[in-house]
Amino acid sequence: MSSQSPRGGGDAWSPAKHHFATRAVHAGLDPDPTYRSVIPPIHQTSTYAQRRPGEFVEDFDYSRTANPTRLALERALGELEGGRGVTFASGLAAEHALITVVCEAGSHIVLPADLYGGTYRLVDRVLSRWGLRYDLVDQTDLDAVQRAIRDDTRLIWIESPTNPRLALIDIQAIVARRRGALVAVDNTFATPANQRPLELGADFVVHSTTKYLGGHSDVVGGVVVTGDEHWHEQLRFVQNSVGAVPGPFDCFLVHRGLRTLHLRMAAHARSAAAVVELLRSDPNVSELSWPGFSGMVSFRHPRAVEIASATQLFTLAESLGGVESLIEVPQAMTHQSVEGSAAAVPADLVRLSCGVEEPADLVADLRRALG
Repeated sequence: MSSQSPRGGGDAWSPAKHHFATRAVHAGLDPDPTYRSVIPPIHQTSTYAQRRPGEFVEDFDYSRTANPTRLALERALGELEGGRGVTFASGLAAEHALITVVCEAGSHIVLPADLYGGTYRLVDRVLSRWGLRYDLVDQTDLDAVQRAIRDDTRLIWIESPTNPRLALIDIQAIVARRRGALVAVDNTFATPANQRPLELGADFVVHSTTKYLGGHSDVVGGVVVTGDEHWHEQLRFVQNSVGAVPGPFDCFLVHRGLRTLHLRMAAHARSAAAVVELLRSDPNVSELSWPGFSGMVSFRHPRAVEIASATQLFTLAESLGGVESLIEVPQAMTHQSVEGSAAAVPADLVRLSCGVEEPADLVADLRRALG
C-alpha cells in the first residue's frame, strides 16, 4: 500500500496499529491523488495511455493485467486477512486459480465431506478430468484427516464453518498434521471479522466476495489471500493468464461493503441468536447448528420444503451474506451437484442466512412458517 497517510498527513497508515473495525473502514483507501476525493474513483477503463511504447505507469497497461480500482480492493482484502489478495470474477474462479497454481496432474487433495456444492463440482467434474485426485473427509475427525494425507497430497481444503451443516474445523490442528501439504481455508462464512486463517497457520484464504464481504447481494466476486510472496506472484500470473477478473464497478461495490463489515457481522449474529432460540423450542427441529457468529443457521425439519416456501421476510433464494434474510433447502438448490456422493445432504435440511432486520420480526416470520 502507499506509504502516504490515508488522510494525507501524519504518520503512514499501518493496519497493525488498529483494531479490526478501524481496519475495515480504512483498508485500501488512499485518496485520489488528483482531486483528493476520500473515496477513490472507479477506473472504468480497458486500457491506459503509454508515454512511449512499453512505458506505462506501474502495471497499468491493460485492465485484465491491472486496474487501480481492483488494486485498491486487493490491498484492502489483504490487510484484513493479513496477507496479499488476488481477486477474481467469482469465488469459484478464485478456487480454480488456487488449485491450478498449487496442483498438477496426479496431485491429490483432501476435501471436506461437508462442502459447497460448487467446489465439489469443480474438482469432481472439471479438474479430475485433468488428473487431479481427491478424497472427501469428515474434517471434524482429525485422525481421519491425518489418515487421508498421502505422500502426493498437495492441498488440504478446509471450510470452517462448513457449508451447509456449519461444522467448525480446528484449522491449527489440521495445519499441525499436514505433513508437506499446503492448507487453504474457505473463510466465506466466518469472514476476517471472526477468523483469520493465515494467523492460524494456513497458506491461503479464499472468499466468495459475493457473500458477507460485499454484503448487499449486488455483486459476484472472489479472492485468494496468501502471506507468501511466491504464491502471490503465481496467483497474479494465473489471474492475468486466464483472465477471470472482476470489473471495476464490482470491485468498488465489494470495497464499499468492507467498510461496514464489522457492523453487519454483529447484526447478523444478533439475528441468528434470536432465530436459534426459537428453533430450539420446536420439537420437530433436529441437528440445529449455529457456529455462534455470523448469520448462518442450519437445521433439519420434516416439512423443510413447506417451511422454506412459507416465509415472507426470509426470501427463498440461493446465496447468503446479504443484509436481507434468505432461506433455502440445499439438497434442491445449492447442493444438487453433490447428490449421489459422500457429500450428499439430506432433503429435509434447511439453511438460513439471517440478515440485519429487526430480530423479532425474523422470529415472527419463521414462527408463522413453522406453524
